[in-house]
Amino acid sequence: MYPKEENLSNYIKKAKKIEKIEHQKRIKIAILSNFTITGLAESIRVKCHKINVDCSSYVSGYNQYNQEILNLESKLHQFKPEITFLVIDSKNLFKGNYDIFHTKSIEKKKEFVNEKLEELLILVKTFAEKSKSKIIISNLSIPSYSPLGILEMKNYGISQMILDFNEKLKTRLKDQDSIYVYDLFQFYYRFGEQNITDPQKIVMGDIKISFNHIPYLAEEFLGYIKPFLGLNKKCIVLDLDNTLWGGIVGEDGFNGIKLGPDPLGNIFVEFQHWLLSLHNRGIILAINSKNNFDEAIRVIQDHKYMVLKEKHFASIRINWKDKIQNMKEIAEEINIGLDSIVFFDDDPRNCEIVKTALPEVLTINLPKDPLFYLPLIQNMNDFNTLKITDEDRKRGEIYHIQKQRVELKAKTNNLEEYLKKLETKVTVKDLDESTLSRISQLTMKTNQFNLTTKRYPEEKIKAMMNNSQMMVGCVQVEDKFGDNGITGAFIIKSENNEEWYIDTFLLSCRVIGREIEQAIMSHIVEKAKKEGLKRIIAEFISTKKNSPASDFLENCGFENEGKYWIFDLSKEFKRPISISVDIK
Repeated sequence: MYPKEENLSNYIKKAKKIEKIEHQKRIKIAILSNFTITGLAESIRVKCHKINVDCSSYVSGYNQYNQEILNLESKLHQFKPEITFLVIDSKNLFKGNYDIFHTKSIEKKKEFVNEKLEELLILVKTFAEKSKSKIIISNLSIPSYSPLGILEMKNYGISQMILDFNEKLKTRLKDQDSIYVYDLFQFYYRFGEQNITDPQKIVMGDIKISFNHIPYLAEEFLGYIKPFLGLNKKCIVLDLDNTLWGGIVGEDGFNGIKLGPDPLGNIFVEFQHWLLSLHNRGIILAINSKNNFDEAIRVIQDHKYMVLKEKHFASIRINWKDKIQNMKEIAEEINIGLDSIVFFDDDPRNCEIVKTALPEVLTINLPKDPLFYLPLIQNMNDFNTLKITDEDRKRGEIYHIQKQRVELKAKTNNLEEYLKKLETKVTVKDLDESTLSRISQLTMKTNQFNLTTKRYPEEKIKAMMNNSQMMVGCVQVEDKFGDNGITGAFIIKSENNEEWYIDTFLLSCRVIGREIEQAIMSHIVEKAKKEGLKRIIAEFISTKKNSPASDFLENCGFENEGKYWIFDLSKEFKRPISISVDIK
């Protein structure tokens, strides 16, 4: 269920009035197409502005994408987009052959499809290589009418040709890190071809997507921009009554709530299944509910149709405290920023309270009819990632184990004792192909303990890996409770024989506060000393979110010299005694 969009004309007007303010993030996008697509860039710019992103755009001339991509001196290349959207129409791509396919043999049809596919693949791969831009290319929509009429399904007709084209496009680009396929076919399917297309506008201006639907397409494309900038959400916090099940357990009782197998109960079951799928790909789940703990937890633990169990929730707050305090405690326990959280609640009063007190949290007031819960979350673009890593898949388990660490900390008298009992082991290793995606992901998403908050897509990290003057390291953290996975990274520039410059130094929020950062820095210092260097240069670039790292360099013995912090390698660096460091 898409939220109702404004008229395209409003987006175009608003785009002209966007104020030049200090945005949190910046992005440069290009829009290429083989048909008229008026207002898409403006819609994206306005939507970006709403999430504090300054979006500048370049729109190619009508059906000029081929020439612009191949000409390295074109305005497109000069613009240097970070993300390029290429939207393709099947009829324009196939040109004059579109309506006469029924006259060709199956072999000729397949040959034609392969030729067009190869032309397009060469084009986008060339552009990806030359421009270093992420490319989002659409697949092809299937027309609802065929020249073959009722015989379309008896032949290798236009539908099958486009299906083959789409499948081959997806397969051939599956392993291309910088190129993604947008499912335009599904977009047409969801809204309906007859709603999206206007025969008059097609004839008058080759407008294949109606003005009413351009803002919806812009919202789809925002689903690529958010993860590229690290603005995707990490955690879903859920109410219980009338959210994960129907009814109020304190009033209706264990057996009275709506949770399978009747139609109303199945609505909540399906909603939970979708939440579980998000959990399995790395989205953290938590509970914030005003309820009697014993009654509510019994449903979670014992109800026959409960899909989400206690183990799936990284943090549980079931009590009669106000939801603001609960939310803060959840964020603190999980060690994430409030701006990484989406909160779902059926009560508009609770939602308004959270929105007012915690505007950083994305608060979703669920529809009155639970039937629309599932469509609502399915159409949210806040949980998209450009790649799912092993750490993403294990994140739910990792945060569940984190509860054991919290319990241990509560039982110990001081930090030193706690760290000793954790038996932490830090493994430092060079970047390789298996950890490339994770390191890129960390640079994109890590905000709190990040000295410079520089963001690097995979292709840039890979280039660093192959650069003899760069050293890219990753850090795996284990303790007595389990493996935290790859949770830290550093990037060092080595331009001479006397000094190193720390370009990037970051640590995932889930392992902050355990002296792991000192252990990593001690490794860097020791390695630099072995190389015979004289100093290490670092920089702290302050942001609104990275204050936890603000005094790290000073605490490590670096001395401030204007913009930079310098560590004299003739000095001793004290390694934390509670942590063992292994080098691979």
